[in-house]
Amino acid sequence: MKTVIRTAETHPLTWRLRDDKQPVWLDEYRSKNGYEGARKALTGMAPDEIVTAVKDAGLKGRRRRGLLHWSEVEPDAERRIHEHPLPAV
Repeated sequence: MKTVIRTAETHPLTWRLRDDKQPVWLDEYRSKNGYEGARKALTGMAPDEIVTAVKDAGLKGRRRRGLLHWSEVEPDAERRIHEHPLPAV
């Protein structure tokens, strides 16, 4: 079987996985800087900084269609409430 060498550059989402296919425990994942981006976003970044970071990283929407609808929502915009009339009884 071919050995795959995963690095942060070649496999950014899976480089922390173990070669022996055993589960990666939370402490082990954190020791390899797992969840570091989430920690940084939750504790040290403003919402607009997160949006900018995601855009700058070139991340795509689902199925690589490049949807950025989440960044087009105005943060202070009121939600529209669609009223549906109740059926007459």
